[in-house]
Amino acid sequence: MPDTLPLTLPDTLSADTLIHWQEAGQARSARWRSERGAAAPRKVVLADDTLTADSAYRLACAGNALLWRGDFQNARQLLQALARRADQVPKRKRKKAEAPVAAAEAFHQHRLAQSQRARTLGMILIEFNADYSIPLRRAPDVKAACTEAWGEPLVTSDASAATSVASLRELLGITSAFEWQRVGVEIAALGEPPNNRIHPHYGVFSPVRGEYIQLVATAHLPKPAKGQDSLTAFDIGTGTGVLAAVLARRGVQHIVGTDMDARALACARANVTQLGLQDQIRVIQADLFPPGRASLVVCNPPWLPARPGSALERAVYDEGGQMLSGFLAGLSAHLEPKGEGWLILSNLAEHLGLRSREALLALFEQHGLRVISRIDAKPLHPKASDASDPLHQARAKEVTSLWRLAVVTSSTL
Repeated sequence: MPDTLPLTLPDTLSADTLIHWQEAGQARSARWRSERGAAAPRKVVLADDTLTADSAYRLACAGNALLWRGDFQNARQLLQALARRADQVPKRKRKKAEAPVAAAEAFHQHRLAQSQRARTLGMILIEFNADYSIPLRRAPDVKAACTEAWGEPLVTSDASAATSVASLRELLGITSAFEWQRVGVEIAALGEPPNNRIHPHYGVFSPVRGEYIQLVATAHLPKPAKGQDSLTAFDIGTGTGVLAAVLARRGVQHIVGTDMDARALACARANVTQLGLQDQIRVIQADLFPPGRASLVVCNPPWLPARPGSALERAVYDEGGQMLSGFLAGLSAHLEPKGEGWLILSNLAEHLGLRSREALLALFEQHGLRVISRIDAKPLHPKASDASDPLHQARAKEVTSLWRLAVVTSSTL
């Protein structure tokens, strides 16, 4: 299966997929692109190197999108200047922020502030030619990165859809992700270089938090089901395929990784092939579980039960804990007798007041599951020790756990 697919559009695009502006006395339109799902800005002004950062910030805060017509590198510098202004907290807000608030309220305030910041910084727009080249001075070649994120350039007779517009901030995210995909992330649990890298694709969560990977790499494996010579495992929500690859390196012979996201499926398949594990790992599209049963079922769901602000946030936020509940509800039906379910979950949601430990344990009991054991690991990422982070108090207490779960039977009651 190819990682990107050529896209063919109808001759005309609907109004909500177009951005409109006036230029040189003429009405212009182009295809609007936003992976965050943001609507096309309704107020668009042309901007170039003569625009000051203060003026640009005022315009952006007032809801004006700035379609850039100057030097590309100057646009990047302007974006950095806007970020500095967005991060300057007014004195009145600083005093309000210093007042003690509940953890859940602090979390929601932080998300709101981040959303407002992203909206403001997303107001610098870049126009692309039909082949994803950028018609600006000193513009980089981003065609390969955009093709990876958006698919092959569009085939359409509509002139307004041949060109496209996206925010500069989103473009920088696309090019950064493309570099991560090219270089890859070294995973110690996969062995020695150079055969230990996972290459995350754009829109697929990168395995940069090594503590949960190490938990899967070291937890005691269950025995194969009765009458079977080898272990079968399911990796639910496989993403990049990293956990399936770790299990394969540990000697698990039959692994099925599942995901619903097309980008994740392409990413996992590419990583499995690059690591030479296609004889052990099969990646399929499925809503949580594949058909059948396994002696080991692993799931690393999004850790925070909150609404994702965009499709790209679905690896972090799971509204209402739907994936967690779905995994626990279906686990017993997909485990072999004496099999184990491994749930990898941070307790950050508990420290943020979004879910209690009692509620999690009640979910286990509700779905006929018991805890065999729990293995904990402290996070190693920089935010865990960053006292300036608005969520530092919660992050400092965070622990990532691998819960070993089994089905309650009459013999264990």
